[in-house]
Order: sequence, then structure tokens, then C-alpha cells
Amino acid sequence: MEEPQKEWSRQVGRYLSLGLLLPASTFVGYVLGYLLDRAFHTRFLAITLLLLGTTGGLVELIRELSRNSNDGGG
Repeated sequence: MEEPQKEWSRQVGRYLSLGLLLPASTFVGYVLGYLLDRAFHTRFLAITLLLLGTTGGLVELIRELSRNSNDGGG
């Protein structure tokens, strides 16, 4: 059995990463799209990659939450 401090810090780390997952993936998608728009002189890549980043973040968030509920954690 783990020490209470280690278990608590593990849970904090897990939920902190879940809280940062969606904004980080959305931000990265937008920045990549913005840079590609500037490089190729287009206007649709920022929005497209923003939506793809958000969708990817949501999918990973749902996977992680379902994994946590199946493992009995959280």
C-alpha cells in the first residue's frame, strides 16, 4: 500500500494533466494552423487545426476519464 502523500500527489498530477490537456491541444492546433496559414498564404488552416486540436484533446480526455473509472481511480 502506498503512502497517503504519494497517493495524493499522484492524483493531483493526474487531474492537473487532465485539466491542461484540452487547452494545450487547442492552443497547439491553432498555433500550427496560424503558422501554416502565414507560410502558405491561406486563411482556413488555423480554424481547421484549431478544431482538430480541440477534437483530439476531447477524445484523449474521454479516453483518460474512462480509463480512470475502469481502474477505480478518481
